[in-house]
Amino acid sequence: MIKVNENFLKLQAGYLFPEIGRRVRAFAQANPAASIIKLGIGDVTEPLCPAVIDAMHKAVDEMAAAKSFRGYGPEQGYEFLAKTIIDNDFAARGVSIDIGEIFISDGSKCDTGNIQEIFGLDNVIAVTDPVYPVYVDTNVMAGRTGSVKEGGRYEGIVYLPCTAENNFVPELPTEQVDIIYLCYPNNPTGAIATKAELKKWVDYARANKAIIFFDAAYEAYIKDSSIPHSIYEIEGAKDVAIEFRSFSKTAGFTGVRCAFTVVPKALKAYKKDGTAVEVNPIWNRRHCTKFNGVSYVTQAAAAAVYSADGKKQVKAIIDLYMNNAKVIRESLASFGYQVFGGENAPYVWLKTKNNMPSWDFFDMLLKKANVVGTPGAGFGAAGEGYFRLSAFNNLASVKEAMQRISKL
Repeated sequence: MIKVNENFLKLQAGYLFPEIGRRVRAFAQANPAASIIKLGIGDVTEPLCPAVIDAMHKAVDEMAAAKSFRGYGPEQGYEFLAKTIIDNDFAARGVSIDIGEIFISDGSKCDTGNIQEIFGLDNVIAVTDPVYPVYVDTNVMAGRTGSVKEGGRYEGIVYLPCTAENNFVPELPTEQVDIIYLCYPNNPTGAIATKAELKKWVDYARANKAIIFFDAAYEAYIKDSSIPHSIYEIEGAKDVAIEFRSFSKTAGFTGVRCAFTVVPKALKAYKKDGTAVEVNPIWNRRHCTKFNGVSYVTQAAAAAVYSADGKKQVKAIIDLYMNNAKVIRESLASFGYQVFGGENAPYVWLKTKNNMPSWDFFDMLLKKANVVGTPGAGFGAAGEGYFRLSAFNNLASVKEAMQRISKL
């Protein structure tokens, strides 16, 4: 008799964003004349920049000639891209990263979901609340949790509330935890973490032999020069942290797929007898076994992001989205909403009025304003009563959406 992995049955009804899509499709079918503006899922809307397109065209031409054709590449990624990443994202900020510590992949969603696989099921994980759902759901699938409790939290997970009172940066856990998920600039709240705040977490991890999974997918949106772009800007972080980066939001690669994970060689985990083992070769073994590498055409395109033209063109797109975020933030504030984020991240996090449940606010916004956002409850119990709006759209649509919301 074939048996199912019953851990999957613990998962709540559906992944957040497909559920949003289902509701939007149902509304659109029932109201075909409605002009729906989507500020929900964090998918970019601007086309790839010219430098990236040119690099892809050149790479495609190379693949058309026998002398320059490339088949399987290194699973860890081509050295030309890894070196470019190191020079621009790390060395430029005073951080030393070895080329063997970079692993190119097809997305940070995949990496943040897969990384837990190389760690024992008896590790205690801690997540911020609200949180990107992938962090939680993949641990549920692996069997690292109990059943879901009333309010949507799972047994066996330590939840770290992020609230307006703590500026959406959680306090250290009071109990022992082994794996800590942090995302800054934060999805969904748009909050940032200072060097002092990140140092607190690095010090905790060092003192407790814990590991930090640091999701820096939105670092390109940081405007405040005092805010760290990498956790490795914090002394000692390479001993205790794995960092995830993405080209999806930075350069519009949501449909192209390219990201990378940094696993320092200094990072250690421990066997049950207390013996320290290096994490880097374990992740390398997993990566090579279950992944065949990102296409050459895609990696050539990613490298072009760091060219002089690429940097200028990508910055212009990021500035466009951040101007959208400013419009959303300032408009909502003028309508009497309490708003957060939108200054160093492409997300604006708003408090619903009169404590309206976030899914009720979603339905009201969709039906009365034909605007799609993301209910805070979908990110965790502490997200109830909040709502996320994304800056990924064109300015005209953003302004129209704000005008519609003003009439609610």
